[in-house]
Amino acid sequence: MIGKGSPDRFLTEDEVRSVLSDAFAQQRFSGKRVLAIIPDGTRSAPMDIMFRQVTQLLTPQVRKLDYLIALGTHPPMSEEAIDQRLGLAPGERAETYSHVRIFNHHWKDPRQLREIGTIGEDEVAKLSGGLMRETVRVTVNALVFDYDVLMIIGPTFPHEVVGFSGGNKYLFPGISGQEIIDMFHWLGAMITSPVIIGTKYTPVRKVVDAAAALLPMERYCVSLVVKGHDLAGLYCGTPEEAWAGAAGLSDKIHIVYKDHPYTRVLSCAPPMYDDLWVGAKCTYKLEPVVAPGGEVVIHAPHITEISVTHGKLIEEIGYHVRDYFVKQMDRFRHVPRGVVAHSTHVKGVGTFENGVETPRITVTLATGIPESVCRKVNLGYCDPRSIRPEEWQGREHEGVLYVPQAGEILYRLKDDPFASAASR
Repeated sequence: MIGKGSPDRFLTEDEVRSVLSDAFAQQRFSGKRVLAIIPDGTRSAPMDIMFRQVTQLLTPQVRKLDYLIALGTHPPMSEEAIDQRLGLAPGERAETYSHVRIFNHHWKDPRQLREIGTIGEDEVAKLSGGLMRETVRVTVNALVFDYDVLMIIGPTFPHEVVGFSGGNKYLFPGISGQEIIDMFHWLGAMITSPVIIGTKYTPVRKVVDAAAALLPMERYCVSLVVKGHDLAGLYCGTPEEAWAGAAGLSDKIHIVYKDHPYTRVLSCAPPMYDDLWVGAKCTYKLEPVVAPGGEVVIHAPHITEISVTHGKLIEEIGYHVRDYFVKQMDRFRHVPRGVVAHSTHVKGVGTFENGVETPRITVTLATGIPESVCRKVNLGYCDPRSIRPEEWQGREHEGVLYVPQAGEILYRLKDDPFASAASR
C-alpha cells in the first residue's frame, strides 16, 4: 500500500498527484481496461480533484477508462449533477473528457445485473457470528465484466451498517443487486447501529469482503479521508489494505468524544442529504450521546420526503426499534430487509415487550415533511420555522448539544456502553 495522511494537516493537489503517480506506477495499469467506482453526491469528497488527477494519470497508459457511480439503492444522478460532482463546467465533459464514459448504477434492473456466486449458509453463519444462517445470492452490475480492473475511489467515514464505510463497500452495496444488500443491512440492524458504528472490523465488513472476493477481475482502491472539504489522507492498494489505512485515520478525525450525554440534540442536515433516507445519518451519528429518554431533532427544512426510492414502503411499516420487527417478522416478510433495517436505525435502540414498544430516545423531524406523515411513520414533528439554532448554541452544560453540520462526524461518550458492546 502507498498512502499519506495526518489528522493535523491537509494534502495539497501536488501531493495527491504524487501519491497517485507512485501508486499507479507500482501497480502497472498499462494496457488495461479500468472502471473507476465513485460515490454519488451524498458523500463529502474532493471528487473534482480525484477525477481530474486519476483521468490525467491513467489516460496515457490504459486501454480504456470509464466511471460508474456507486449508487447502492439511491436514485440515479442527472447529467448536471454528475458534472457538478466532478467539478466540470457545462460542455467540458464532451470537449475535454469525451474519451471517458460515466454510468449510473441501476440496482433494481435485472437486465443490468449478473450473478457472480453465492455465500453459503455455513459461511454466513460463521461471518455473522451465528446471527444469521442462510444462503445469499450475490449479483453485481454486469458492466464490470467489460473491464480488467475495478478501481474504487471514495471516502471513508464511520458508518451505521458496516462500521466504517469505504473499500469494498463501494462494490457491495454500491454496484450490487438487492439480495446481498438486504442481507447485510439486516445483519447490521441485528447488531444495532450504536454498537457497530465506528467499529473497524465487524461481521458486516466480513460479508462485504467475502462478496467482493467472488469478483473475477482485479480490484484496486484509492481510499480518501476527508475533513470538511479538504483531504486529510489518501491510501492506495487493495481494497482491504487501502480501506484499513483510511479507517485508521478516520477513527482519529471523524469521532468526537463527549464527557456526558445530552437530553436534547439539534442535528442539522447539510443540503447534500435530499431525503430522510440519507438525512437520517444525522440521527445515526448522534444517537450514542443522547441520554435515555432524550431527544434528537433533525433540522432540515430542505428535506420534503421520506425517501425517493423507498418512501411508500417506509410509510407502510413506519419507524420502529429492532425487536418490533424481530418478534413479529411474519408481518413484514414482504418488505425488503434493507428497508426494515433503515427503519430500526432511524428509530434507534429500544425494546418491544408484550406488544409495547419503548424506544430509548425520541427522534423528531423539523423538516419539510408534513406533520401528518411524520406521525404516520411513528416519528415526532416540529415546525422547522420554530427552530432558532442560536438558541441551542453554548448550552452543553445544560445537556443541550448543537451540531450545525451533522451526518459524517460520529459523537460518542468517553465512557460508552455501546462501544464496550462492540468490543465483546
